[in-house]
Amino acid sequence: MRPTPDRVRETLFNWLGQTLYGRTCLDLFAGSGALGFEAASRGAERVVMVEKNPAVFRALQGNIKKLGCANVFIQGQDGLEFALHDVKRYDVIFLDPPFQGDYLPRLLEILPQRLNENGVLYVESGTVVDTTPPWQVLKSGRAGQVHYQLLGISAND
Repeated sequence: MRPTPDRVRETLFNWLGQTLYGRTCLDLFAGSGALGFEAASRGAERVVMVEKNPAVFRALQGNIKKLGCANVFIQGQDGLEFALHDVKRYDVIFLDPPFQGDYLPRLLEILPQRLNENGVLYVESGTVVDTTPPWQVLKSGRAGQVHYQLLGISAND
């Protein structure tokens, strides 16, 4: 597990705005749950976390209960499998898959159909993500070995 660095998380939520009131969020590959819990604390209407590691899943369940997060829901499965079968749409999707995996190309194909109009995708990776239509880079940054980008769907697609 590689939690999103604090300064990267701060930058991300500055990009998104200080409130996520009424928005729906998906935290694929939730790990520590930092991004999903932050979204929930900023007023997101619904946050879905996806985590396949059983021990991490149980820890997230415990944190959801301990924090009384009635707007946070967790799914115990692989992020790619979830994205392939989920039919819901989201305003914000957090995508921080294992850097060693080959998840990104496949997810970048699937996730446009999971975003609401004007929705955004946050991607964290070990290298700069090469985007192709319909994606467009809205914001990007780097902190050490972590590259992060906020992507949207271009208006022409």
